Amino acid sequence: MVSLIPDEAVTVIRPTVERDDLGEPIEAGASREEARCVVCPGATSDMDATRPEGVTVSYTLHFPKTYVGSLRGCSVEVRGTRYDVVGDPQRTAEAATPGPWNMVVEVARADG
Repeated sequence: MVSLIPDEAVTVIRPTVERDDLGEPIEAGASREEARCVVCPGATSDMDATRPEGVTVSYTLHFPKTYVGSLRGCSVEVRGTRYDVVGDPQRTAEAATPGPWNMVVEVARADG
């Protein structure tokens, strides 16, 4: 089926966490996986004239129903730039999402 809503490729970067001798978590690399999402500009309410170079640049991504796994603690590369996932995105109930996308994910990057 042809969709009228264009999607684009993004890369999910999932950190691999191991434990040291004291049981503390340490990052031991990352795995990368491709996904096709609808990419929308994020809110601009955090833009402030007092921090023109340090504003948060963000997108809202709509992940498809076919994407499995949690995005908590992950990063997403969108259009060549890496952004951090905000919080722990959850899927919308199947009955409330007739289209192919059911998980809204906010991503952010702070400059400055």
